[in-house]
Amino acid sequence: MTKKVEKVDTDRRGFMKLAALGAAAGGVTLASGQASAAEAPKPGKAAGYRESEHVKTFYDSARF
Repeated sequence: MTKKVEKVDTDRRGFMKLAALGAAAGGVTLASGQASAAEAPKPGKAAGYRESEHVKTFYDSARF
């Protein structure tokens, strides 16, 4: 017994519909106002570059 597999027809119109749907979903997500953990630094800690021990170790190993 063979199983019939339906081929999905992908054309430009179908792609554009899905792209528009994805863009709309992304806009709704941004507009919902849910803040992520990476959005704002924790109070009392400096934001930006910090040269920690593992960074110093990498710098030492990368020197030629």
